[in-house]
Amino acid sequence: MSAEQQNNEEVTIDLRRLFILIKKHIISILIWMIGLGLIAYGVSEYVLVPKYTASTQLLVNRKTADANQAYANQQADINAVTTYKDIITSNVILKGASKYLANPVTLVKKATPAKKAVYKTNDGTRTLVKKAVKAKPAVYKRESKSYSVSANELASAVSVTTTTSSQVFTLSATAETPAKAQAIANAVAKEFKEQIPKIMDVNNVTIVAEAAKGTKSYPNVKKITLVGVLAGLVISLLIIIIKDLLDTTVREDSFMTNELGLTNLGEIAHITMPKDWTFTAKTAEKRGSSRRRV
Repeated sequence: MSAEQQNNEEVTIDLRRLFILIKKHIISILIWMIGLGLIAYGVSEYVLVPKYTASTQLLVNRKTADANQAYANQQADINAVTTYKDIITSNVILKGASKYLANPVTLVKKATPAKKAVYKTNDGTRTLVKKAVKAKPAVYKRESKSYSVSANELASAVSVTTTTSSQVFTLSATAETPAKAQAIANAVAKEFKEQIPKIMDVNNVTIVAEAAKGTKSYPNVKKITLVGVLAGLVISLLIIIIKDLLDTTVREDSFMTNELGLTNLGEIAHITMPKDWTFTAKTAEKRGSSRRRV
């Protein structure tokens, strides 16, 4: 037998042994898989703190009336997206967003100062030209609940993704609640749109769609549960294989002759005796005496 054939035979024998072990310990393997799967599910569902992600889209679009210049401007806007990505996560934008989140109000109508009535005198007659106007306070609109989030916390919560050859990029924010993730995404987008004309002297950024309430992004219960099941399978197989390797019981005659170099003088068969039959010294003595009488 060649060395290659011997190696193939050993591999076949090892695989056969592995299948035998799996069949023998299938119950314990299933217990490991189900047990670790349930533990992984419980940890991911009830122990790990969930995270929610909300996203908003911003468009970079430079308007121009010249058709020949439109393509050049479009390419310039696409190239500028990378720059905008760095700016939107800069400390200048995040500080402003943090301040806005602490008091998320938007000015709807400016305050109106009080004005006195205007009269006109003609021939001793005083005529009202313009009525007096009472002072009116500014009108503000609260956009969301107040959140205390520092610029450093925003830096780790906000991410920007871009698409090749696209003027649209996505701003995503992750937080502990869906409402907070939504508020952070909209606050950073709003601050970026307001500050970008001052930073780059451009005014070509549009918020395409404001962020809706965040959806659960962490943990992925299904994936973690599946990992737990697979871990149970691997761990149970390792334990079974290691225990089998540490077992020094001789299972085949070839091990005695090939590995230890011993000569096989014969085999002793396994004899199964009836359950109701017992052999004792008294039985042997009775058989001996009966033979002597004969």
